[in-house]
Amino acid sequence: MIRILVILLSLLSACSFGNGTVRYESSDEKPSAELPDSLAFAKLDAMLKNYTDAIEREGVEVKNGECDFLIASVKDSLTTQHIALWLYDHYKESPVMGDEAVAIYIYDNWFKPGKIAMRSEFDRLDADIFTTFNRSTLLGMKAPQVDLQNPCGRKVRIPQDGSHSILFFFDTSCAKCQLESKVLPGILEKIEFPTRFYAVYCGQDKKAWRKFRSSFKVRNRNVGIVHAWDPEMETDYLRLYGVISTPRLYITDTDGEILGRRLEAESLAEIIQYINAYYGQKEKQ
Repeated sequence: MIRILVILLSLLSACSFGNGTVRYESSDEKPSAELPDSLAFAKLDAMLKNYTDAIEREGVEVKNGECDFLIASVKDSLTTQHIALWLYDHYKESPVMGDEAVAIYIYDNWFKPGKIAMRSEFDRLDADIFTTFNRSTLLGMKAPQVDLQNPCGRKVRIPQDGSHSILFFFDTSCAKCQLESKVLPGILEKIEFPTRFYAVYCGQDKKAWRKFRSSFKVRNRNVGIVHAWDPEMETDYLRLYGVISTPRLYITDTDGEILGRRLEAESLAEIIQYINAYYGQKEKQ
């Protein structure tokens, strides 16, 4: 990739940072000899935003390399920390599916080894939790297989290879889960390829779970519904699938490769539409 040199050079040369102040190099810019760091960092943040917007459509590997380049290009420790934290926060909260991998990469390569300090021990703990609960289910990875229980207490492995899989982690007491459970059947009815839908109950209320199962109906013969839970919490599925909160929604390919993670129902519908089109073209050949 050709680096965006104009943005980069502006980012690195517009100002030099000191302890508590910023000294501008251009006499045309400075209203006085010194300005607070916060003003210069605001300018820096705007440049970083432009830079990350420009590479938004690039793959994870390219973004990882660009982040390394930006972080390593500045020698001032305060500025280096600010850039690294900004990039980590940006990719952690990015609406672009898959960008979590960039945040994990930054943490593993810069913060975890101690090359750069985080803001506080609390932030370090929060980052450690985030990376621990997300690194097992990044896009393109094979979805972890775990042995849960079906409503009769028999072992059921999720997901299983051989068909596409949709994994829905929910709790009956979760308001958003209740809303999605009303929307999902309509989405599943439109599936035109073999699919298993795994509804994984993360709660403990058997009565509420039974009520959910009786009301969650899909008539599409392409879709097999599998209900499962882990009442004794004997598996590590919460960590493996990043279920810090519910709902969590994933879709995998026939070989278990993760095609979508942390999805909204609307995003799942778009992926299903794309796969439907693929199967439609395949049948015409």
